[in-house]
Amino acid sequence: MDVGWEEFGWERLADGVGRRRLPVWDATVGLVLGERAVLLYDTGSTLREGAELRTQVEAMTGRKVTHIALSHPHFDHVLGTAAFSGAEVYGAVGVDELLRRERHALRTDAVRHGVDEAAATEATDVLVAPRHTVSGEWTLELGGRQVLLANVGPGHTGHDLVLLVTGAREIVFCGDLVEESGEPQAGPDAIGSRWPAALDRLVELGGEDAVYVPGHGAVVDAAFVRTQREELARRFGVS
Repeated sequence: MDVGWEEFGWERLADGVGRRRLPVWDATVGLVLGERAVLLYDTGSTLREGAELRTQVEAMTGRKVTHIALSHPHFDHVLGTAAFSGAEVYGAVGVDELLRRERHALRTDAVRHGVDEAAATEATDVLVAPRHTVSGEWTLELGGRQVLLANVGPGHTGHDLVLLVTGAREIVFCGDLVEESGEPQAGPDAIGSRWPAALDRLVELGGEDAVYVPGHGAVVDAAFVRTQREELARRFGVS
């Protein structure tokens, strides 16, 4: 079953591939269906948001999420992970240790940005760190469909993981390495000197004809990513 996505606020990008732009922070969550597995890219900002995503995926597909890939360790992308019991979780190498070490800081950041304190505490108390960490590239077989997880950072953070979905047209889920709805946000964990190079790798991975899905905002093309790369290079004083 693969029907009714739009009714739940999901945007179809290809057969069995879509994304939802979550409210408040406009963070993207991606979904990829294979014959044997269901992969979610990011999980939202609270357990309640994660549970809503879980319910929607099951209603749309009749199946449970089996795999989760986390784009980077910011609260609006990872705090819903515990809602997906039994899912295999992937992240960039080092993000597992960071989430275990920095859960209090993650809670503080979530509350500072407007997450209810009780909801932030609930989510960080049961925070799920990735079991599988990606240092280069990792191909996942979902059943009749392969996807590639690529650690292309550092850039937006020290732990940026992107997702390439192959098909008639490549689709690249970029996380917050690319933002369309506003200027890319560079917090204290950003590594600006490496960010432009991460976007070079991103375009090399997807190619000129790929669809690029930002962490926040509308779908873009390779030209947009290259333009943002040049803006970041000027911003951080690198070539």
